[in-house]
Amino acid sequence: MSKRISTKYKIDRRMGENIWGRPKSPVNSREYGPGQHGQARRGKLSDFGLQLRAKQKLKGHYGNITEKQFRGIYATAARLKGDTSENLVGLLERRLDTIIYRAKFVATVFAARQFVNHGHVLVNGRRCNIPSARIAPGDIIELREKSRNLAFVLEAIQSPERDVPDYLDVDHNKMTAKMLQVPQLADIPYPAQIEPNLVVEYYSRN
Repeated sequence: MSKRISTKYKIDRRMGENIWGRPKSPVNSREYGPGQHGQARRGKLSDFGLQLRAKQKLKGHYGNITEKQFRGIYATAARLKGDTSENLVGLLERRLDTIIYRAKFVATVFAARQFVNHGHVLVNGRRCNIPSARIAPGDIIELREKSRNLAFVLEAIQSPERDVPDYLDVDHNKMTAKMLQVPQLADIPYPAQIEPNLVVEYYSRN
C-alpha cells in the first residue's frame, strides 16, 4: 500500500483541478496551489511539463499509485494490442480498489484501497485483500457478510455525489458488483479532463 505524504486535497490543489469531483474540494473556492508560493502566477508549461502533469493527475485519480507500480501498468498496456492510452485506463479501471470505488461501496478511492486491504471483499467467492488485483469481465465482487452494514458503506451507497457507470452491474441490496466490459476512455466518469495519450508520450520519451 503506497504511503501518501500529502493529503488528497493537496493533490487537488497542486493539479489546480477537482480530480475526484468532490464537493468539499478546496479547488472549488481556491484554484491556486498549496503552500506560501501557491498563488504565484503559473508559467506556460512545456510539452514535457504537460505530459508530466497528465501523468500525475492520472496517478492521483487512482489513489496516488506509486511510480513503480504505475510504470508497470503502462508497460503492460504497451504490450497489449490496440491503443496504448485506452489499454492504460482499461487496466486502471480493472483494479479491485477502483471497482469498489466506482460501485459506490466507499466514498473515495483511498478508502477503497484500505477497505480491500482490511479483507472486506470477496472475488468469485474468495477473500481478496490485494487492491491492485486485476478483475476480468464477468468476475463477481461482493462484500463480506459482516461488512455490508458498516455505516460508511451505507452512507457511500446513499450519497448522490456519484453515479455507478454503465460498464458495472451493481446490486446494492446484495452488495455485489460485476464488470460487464472493460471500459473505453469515453465511458469512464472522470470529473476532470484526463489525457492518457500525454501519459503515453511521457513514458515513450523517458
